[in-house]
Parts: sequence; structure tokens; C-alpha cells
Amino acid sequence: MNNSILKKDVADRINDIKETDILVGIPSYNNARTIAHVVRAVQAGLTKYFPDSKSVIINSDGGSTDGTMDVVQNAVVEDFDVILIKHRKKPILKITIPYHGIPGKGSAFRTIFEIADSLSAKACIVVDSDLRSITPEWVELLIKPVLGGDFDFVAPLYHRHKYDGTITNSIIYPVTRALYGRQVRQPIGGDFGFSGKLAAFYLSKDVWNTDIAKYGIDIWMTITAIANDFKICQSFLGAKIHDAKDPGADLSAMLYQVVGAAFDLMEQYPERWMAVEGSEPVHTFGFQYAVGLEPVTVNIGRMIGRFQLGVKELTMIWKEFLSKDIINYLRRAASQPDAKFHISDEIWVEIIYGFAAAAHKKLISREHLLKSLTPLYIGRTASFVKETLDSDALRVEEKIEGLCKMFENKKGQEKDGISHL
Repeated sequence: MNNSILKKDVADRINDIKETDILVGIPSYNNARTIAHVVRAVQAGLTKYFPDSKSVIINSDGGSTDGTMDVVQNAVVEDFDVILIKHRKKPILKITIPYHGIPGKGSAFRTIFEIADSLSAKACIVVDSDLRSITPEWVELLIKPVLGGDFDFVAPLYHRHKYDGTITNSIIYPVTRALYGRQVRQPIGGDFGFSGKLAAFYLSKDVWNTDIAKYGIDIWMTITAIANDFKICQSFLGAKIHDAKDPGADLSAMLYQVVGAAFDLMEQYPERWMAVEGSEPVHTFGFQYAVGLEPVTVNIGRMIGRFQLGVKELTMIWKEFLSKDIINYLRRAASQPDAKFHISDEIWVEIIYGFAAAAHKKLISREHLLKSLTPLYIGRTASFVKETLDSDALRVEEKIEGLCKMFENKKGQEKDGISHL
């Protein structure tokens, strides 16, 4: 057993437990307000759907100062009879542990992977600690494909507000789908199921001193599973209601690390994505139904203002790798009144592929390159919001599907341009 990053008291606890069937990881950082609900939902799901399985809950905490770890220890389901088909035969074990390494979600996951490997877990899930919409059924939907269906990786499939998850919708989902040919709708969803075999594979990778250890872990997990031919699927979980981020707020750090991780993975698996044409669906578990969603407030004027400032201050950087036609397009967009502001799908796709090529060729520093994407992303998001203000969820999804097709088609057309990535 490899306990290289685990403190002695935790290693001793693991030695006492010896092994487990199911491991649930809940990374956290100052989530005392929401994490009790997550823990109770997980306990209820394990008890209801896997009463005969030995289960361990791991809270991997990043140094919370609001009592998060105490909340986890004290969280229990008070009335099992209301929710259970039959009483659980084996107790659920809980371990709360501060993780070590670079502050970030990836470091928390590394601890979870290490404990899963040490306990020879058959099936694992990780769920976000700020979820308000998690139900006991999520546990079944993320674990059962692994235990009962021989899948190695279960991505989440949610219904989200049309302006929640804009980094996913405008960049990560279309790029991942176009490159690797699998239609995993939420590649950075935050809630995943995976086999013990895949957890050990993740643990073997030397990425824990990189940006993967911060925000890049979700996209890294998804693409690593796809590119290494693990058996993947997705499960419909209903609504994703959590501490949503304003798409016009400062998401530059997250954008930098998530997009940077996606570009790094292109470097790692060129032989895989270069051979892909088009995309195909992945097997989907769960009954899909309409859900109520919380609104996401968007300030379009402020977003367009940030785009205009970016065009004014960053065009000299973009000129290094974007075509003259794109630069002129961006300047015209910045000079338009807000009512006419628009960034087309075609231009957006060319911008993202241009950034990917520049990252590969190291034309400018990685930090300057990726951070200069932020105002373009915010401008593209403002354009998307303007176009979909009166659109329902189905129409918005159709628009995202069109963007994905554009990424796939442009990849084919631009093979000479991006084949050196």
C-alpha cells in the first residue's frame, strides 16, 4: 500500500479498514453551509441502493476555516425508515482528511485516488461539496454503471440554467467532442463515477505539481479516460444546482487552468485526436425529465465593456497568432453599439483553434496567451446571452449542438493548420 501523501493517523485508519467495495470522495474548501446535505444524500444513497456493500466516505479538505470537517463528521441521516427499502447491513465509514500539495481540487482528488487504491475500492465517485440538488439517486446512477455494467468512467449529465456552465458550453464540451469524438456533455461537471482500476491509473500519472492540481482535474479525468480507451458512459442526474458563478464575473483563473489543461492534453495525445472525424454519442443511463432551475443573473453591458477593453489593450498579442480577418472582425465588434454586438460561431471556433495552435508553437508566454483569452470568452458569452434571451432550454441546446458541429467541421478543414499541435 502506497501512503506517500497520507498522514500516519489516516494511514493507520486505512490499515484498520483494509478494503472497501465503494468509496465516495467529497473534496471541500469552506463549504460548511452546503456539505452536510451532500453527506446525508450520499449516506442515504449508499444505504438505499447498496446496503450489502462496504462503503467509505472520504472528505478531502483544503484547509477550511469554517468548520467544514466538523460538519462532515456530524452529518447523519436522521430517519432512515422514510427513505429505505431495507436496512443497511454494513456501516458506512467516514474519514475527514486535510489534503497536501498545491491548493486546489486536483490535490484533493489525488488524496481520494490514493485512498481508493489503498483500499482496493471496486467503484468510486466524487461529488462537489456545494451541491444543493444532489439526491440519493445520484449515488446509484454514478456507481451502478461501474459495479453492474463494467464501465470505468461515468460522467454526469445535468440540466443546467442556460447561462450556467458557459466555459463548458462555449469551449470545453465542443473542443473535447471535436478532438476525441465522444459526446460527453459535461466533461468538467465535477461529479464522476469511476472504477478502482481507473483510480489507480489516474494515481500513476505525474501531474500533481501542475495546474491539474488546481482547476484542471475534471477535464484531465475525462480526457484521460477517453484517450486511454477506458469504457465510458454518462448518467442523467437531473438539475445541477450549486453555487453558480456569474459568467460575467472574473473567471480568468478557472479559464486559464481549464483551457490550459485541455491544450496540454492535446500535446499528450496527438495520435488519438488527429485520427478522429466527427463524434458519436456515449451510452446514457437514467430517465431524463424536465427540471426547475435557479436563474443566473447576467450583466450584458458590463461583459461587452470588458470585451471592448480587451480589444483595446490586447490586440497586439492576438496579432501574433490570429489572422488579419479575425482581428478586423474583433475591432468591428468592439465598435458596435451593444444592441448590435455579435461574435459568430465561425469566428469563435477559429479563435479557439488559433489559441490552441499558438499554445503548441509557444509563440508567446503561456500565461499571457491564456489570460488574453478571457475578454474574448466574455465577449462570446455576451453574444450568446443576447441571442438566447428568449430561447428555451431545447433551443439553447440546439444552438450549442450547432457550435459543436462547427468545431468538428473546422477541425477537418483546418487539419493542415492544426496537425502540428
